[in-house]
Amino acid sequence: MTFNKVYYGLWVVLFALFAFWQFNDPDPEIWVSIYGVAIIFCLLGFRGIFPKIPLTVVVAACLIGAAYYWQGHVGDWVSQEVEQHNLSMKNDFMEESRESFGLMIITLVMIPGLIKAWKK
Repeated sequence: MTFNKVYYGLWVVLFALFAFWQFNDPDPEIWVSIYGVAIIFCLLGFRGIFPKIPLTVVVAACLIGAAYYWQGHVGDWVSQEVEQHNLSMKNDFMEESRESFGLMIITLVMIPGLIKAWKK
């Protein structure tokens, strides 16, 4: 089994779990769709297909979205998570900080495929 198959296969499963956990979110249609797109590109990567322009758009959109949600809340979020010792949602900026990290994870997972796409 090649690295691509293991790497992208693992991320298909993880993104499917992430999408499942979004169903109790205040805006599940947005986040299930975002993780669905990540699953599609991971399935393409699993097959060795790296579409240059669509992959570039996804990575750019995730970076812009992560920067938008970041907005200085992440430091506050981390300290509150440590203090409360659970994952319950206490306020909106905690939700936005978590969403920021989700978008960054998608970006980081897609970068190897993006590099392959641009090398072709």
